[in-house]
Amino acid sequence: MRDLCTLRPFRLCASHDTGKSAMNAEAQAGKQAQPEPHALRALQAEDHDVLREIYLEAVQHADPAVYSPAQCLAWSHWADQLQGSLLRGQGLVSCGKDGHAEAFGLRDPADRIALLYCRPAHQHQGHAGRLLLALEQDARQEGIARLRTEASFLSRALFRRQGWQPSWQEELLINGIHFRRFRLHKPLQPILS
Repeated sequence: MRDLCTLRPFRLCASHDTGKSAMNAEAQAGKQAQPEPHALRALQAEDHDVLREIYLEAVQHADPAVYSPAQCLAWSHWADQLQGSLLRGQGLVSCGKDGHAEAFGLRDPADRIALLYCRPAHQHQGHAGRLLLALEQDARQEGIARLRTEASFLSRALFRRQGWQPSWQEELLINGIHFRRFRLHKPLQPILS
């Protein structure tokens, strides 16, 4: 499967440039630039296959202490419905040191974090946290006053650490399998000029 972080020259999205150059000392000496660890870039249409792959890896390898094999299988069927959100939404991709896409986040619609997934081998390394903060910042810059999401048992702790508040817990069926998730929200402070 193609991974576009490695197929084109790397650049940070302008709204996510930390002020650091994306080039290391070797690159400054004339060698090819390498991406910084956890560099963020805008999600592009060419990313869709890789993002579907990340989604499936994350769902199919969810912590078995939290989600049963039947739940993982049912949840994985939603991969077929990602295309619409990926086309409509506004998202970011987090790339590892090697330049490969390791995680992604998406707002769809603009006031909702619809997707936030990371490859299992790269979880707990800061990808999702950076993506969430950047998605919040993008929404804030667009004048959005409040974000919302539906968080799984796996992502709820991350959202809570970032200041998200619970709205309610809900139960639903996915392909006939019972799930519980958490509706969360976060008021965004406006950017002062």
